[in-house]
Amino acid sequence: MILALCSVLLAIVLSATWGTARLMRLSREDAIVLLFCGSKKSLASGVSMAGVLFAPSQVGLVILPLMLFHQLQLIACAIIARCGSALAPNWPGNDDYGSGLTD
Repeated sequence: MILALCSVLLAIVLSATWGTARLMRLSREDAIVLLFCGSKKSLASGVSMAGVLFAPSQVGLVILPLMLFHQLQLIACAIIARCGSALAPNWPGNDDYGSGLTD
């Protein structure tokens, strides 16, 4: 149940950041930056805020959904990056080091 809610929330956030980039008529490169950076910082800021707001005995249980959300972010963005790199044109001087693509 928690994993499903986290997945739906991540889909909404990624769609909102991509839609915002399109509405702002950002370049493709800037839209990609917004997509990848717009949904991040949830774990770094959430754990410290949970430590302040909740009793130490409750923090672990409170941040469990946050930790699941963070893992989903990493997995989803890795898939998006891999698919995006396969579709990207070969720019001059780009020899695809580290892209993981093979011929």
